[in-house]
Amino acid sequence: MGLIKEFKEFAVKGNVMDMAIGIIIGGAFTPIVKSLVDDIIMPPIGLLLGNIDFSEYKFVLSTDADGKALASINYGNFINIVITFVIIAFAVFMLVKVMNRMRREEEKPAAAPTTKDCPQCLMTVPINAKKCGHCTSAL
Repeated sequence: MGLIKEFKEFAVKGNVMDMAIGIIIGGAFTPIVKSLVDDIIMPPIGLLLGNIDFSEYKFVLSTDADGKALASINYGNFINIVITFVIIAFAVFMLVKVMNRMRREEEKPAAAPTTKDCPQCLMTVPINAKKCGHCTSAL
C-alpha cells in the first residue's frame, strides 16, 4: 500500500498537474505556431527573397525513371521547423518572464519593523525609542 500511496501523492501534486496542463496546452499551441510560420511569416520572407518557397527546397539523393525524387534531404522544411521552434521558444520565454515578474511582486520582502517590545514590561514601543514610555526603563 505504501508504494500506491506515494504514487498517488506524486501524481496529484500541483507541479505534476501543472506540467501535464502545460504539455496539453503546448500540444494545442504547436499547430497555431506552425500555421503562423508556414502561412504568415514564410510567404513574405520568400517574396522578399524572390518568390522562394522554403518548404520546396531539398537535396535529391535518388530519383525513379520518371525523375521523381525517391529520397531527398528536405532542408527547406527543416528551416520552417527551426523558425517554428524559435517562435515557440520565444513565446515560452516571454510567458516565464511574465510569471517570474508576477511571482516577484507577490514575494516582496516584509517591511522593516517599526516597533519593538520593552524587555522589562513587554509593551510595544517605537523602534528608535531610548526609554520605554510605559515603565521608563532604558532600552
